[in-house]
Amino acid sequence: MPSRRFIVVVGSVNLDIVASVANLPVAGETVTGASLSRFPGGKGANQALAAKRLGANVALVARVGNDANADEAIALLLAGDVDLSACERDASAPTGVALITVSSCGENQIVVAPGANRELHANMIVLPEADAMICQLEVPVETLCHAVESFSGFISVNLAPALDVPDTLISCANLVVVNETEAEFYGRKLEVCTGLLATTFGAEGAVLTKAGVEVARSKPAVIVAVDTTGAGDTFTAALTLGIIEGMELQHALDFACAAGAIAATRAGAQPSLPYRQEVDAMLNWKYGG
Repeated sequence: MPSRRFIVVVGSVNLDIVASVANLPVAGETVTGASLSRFPGGKGANQALAAKRLGANVALVARVGNDANADEAIALLLAGDVDLSACERDASAPTGVALITVSSCGENQIVVAPGANRELHANMIVLPEADAMICQLEVPVETLCHAVESFSGFISVNLAPALDVPDTLISCANLVVVNETEAEFYGRKLEVCTGLLATTFGAEGAVLTKAGVEVARSKPAVIVAVDTTGAGDTFTAALTLGIIEGMELQHALDFACAAGAIAATRAGAQPSLPYRQEVDAMLNWKYGG
């Protein structure tokens, strides 16, 4: 493995409350027979732990409540040795909670109550020197704009969940990541992206473009999806790490697709996150030992 890179993640921490059920409800429908689980989550925390398990040194800049949910939400980050010195507790807001329903085929519906994530303000952000920064949209956009403007390394922006954002948040990024639904939401706004743009298509893989020109395309091995929660976060972390490690773009995209696919084979956002050796093993057929 290459020497460890250092990634700082600015983003959310949630406690995921997950109901697993045979079929997802449609609007106005009640379904029963679900089983209930609780997992650490939040896109920022997921991406931080994913990057750590894939081989980076990682610090997370975030905010949680001063409550029992916070202890549960950061448990795997602590166990995984993610630097949480900039993950502070807020006395006035609860830890964020995500309510998630997952079907038997791994599809999900998610509603988030942000709680303390909304209280991560720009004046609280002190970024360490790092090779890369990853951010997403579960904390205030103004905070992310400040972080992007003040960071001098490789900037990776995951435009999820889909929100209206200033053009500068896109144009300043070296890498922008969206799924197909988010790509449709942003539309021509993504044309201001001057770096790499990765668009994911679930089981169909992902495409990497620059200035509208395709530079790589990848489709992961066929897997049996159990829970896709966290798969996109794993993809973002893996692609960012692959690029800053110096992988060729095709290799980096294959690496990211493989990591995301493995994450979808297990339940829970953070428990499902793969380790580097698992991803390397999946890619051995293509790149050798």
